[in-house]
Amino acid sequence: QAHVVESGGGLVQPGGSLRLSCVASGFSLNGYAIGWFRQAPGKEREGVSCINADDGSTYTTDSVKGRFTISRDNAKNTVYLQMNSLKPADTAVYYCAARWRGYSVHPQEYDAWGQGTQVTVSS
Repeated sequence: QAHVVESGGGLVQPGGSLRLSCVASGFSLNGYAIGWFRQAPGKEREGVSCINADDGSTYTTDSVKGRFTISRDNAKNTVYLQMNSLKPADTAVYYCAARWRGYSVHPQEYDAWGQGTQVTVSS
């Protein structure tokens, strides 16, 4: 069954960096947009960053602009989220999800989801 798998989360001090990976399993990422979402305890799932399938155009939410960068390597069937200058407010479970062609900031418009990876920013 087609799904995606996240990895790369962990515990990091404020100001630190992590790189999350999203690997497609059972299908090729070619033709699929990927979105990174996060959900903190008691909060709704929010879109963090997304990347289109065709032109590589991206979206990044204001709260992480200048700190997070999304990229994709179709040859490796992987999308990355490079997270720098992490803050305690970035603490959440991070999910990636796939949808055909163009990205969306609405999680309900994605088809294949991973199980999530925990990111904790704390001193």
